[in-house]
Amino acid sequence: MRPSSVLYLRSRALPGALAALAGTAAAAAWAAWWLQSLPDFDHTARLPVVVLGPLLSAAAIGTSLHTPSDELDRTAVRAWWPRRLVHVLAPAVLALALLALAVPGHPAEFGAPAAVRNTLGLVGVTAAAAVVVGARLSWLPSAFFVGAVYLSAPSAPGGGAQWWAWVMQPGPQAGAWTVAVTAFAAGTGLYAWRGARRTTGES
Repeated sequence: MRPSSVLYLRSRALPGALAALAGTAAAAAWAAWWLQSLPDFDHTARLPVVVLGPLLSAAAIGTSLHTPSDELDRTAVRAWWPRRLVHVLAPAVLALALLALAVPGHPAEFGAPAAVRNTLGLVGVTAAAAVVVGARLSWLPSAFFVGAVYLSAPSAPGGGAQWWAWVMQPGPQAGAWTVAVTAFAAGTGLYAWRGARRTTGES
C-alpha cells in the first residue's frame, strides 16, 4: 500500500471504523441467536437486530467521513471524488457482508435481505448527513429517523408503510428496497461530489 493511501486511511480514522463494523456484526450475530432462542420467540424477534445493526454500522462509517484538510482537497491536482466514493463503498460492502452473515435464514422475514437493505439505506442517509451537518454528527439524522419509525410504524408490513417505514419492513418489500437503494445512491453520490462539511473543532 502506498504511503499516501496509508496517510489517507489514518487521517480519516478508517481502521477504527472497520474495527467497529466487525464488533457490531459480532454483537448482531449474538443478539439474533439469543432473541431467536427465547421461549415463545421465533425469527421475527430479530427485527431489532436488522434495524440497530445497520444503524450502528452506518454511524461507524459516518464518523470516518470527515475531511481534515478540505482546503488541500479542493486545490489538489487529482480529483478527490473517486477516493471519497471508495471511502463510502468499501466499508459499506464490508458492513453488508458482515451483517448478512449475522442473520442467516428466513429471507422473507427479518433475515439477511432486510439487514442488507437497511444497511444500504442508512449508509446513504448518513453519507448525505455528513455533507450537511458534518461527519461527527452524521449519525443523528439516521438515529432520529429510526427511533421515530420504530415507535410509529404499523405492525402489519406492506402498504404505504413500506415507503416511509422501510427499515421496519420484512426482506422482500419492493417499496422499501426502492427507498433504500435510492437513499444509498443519492447519499453516496452527494458525499463523493461535495465531501463532508467542515465543522468547528475539526483539525
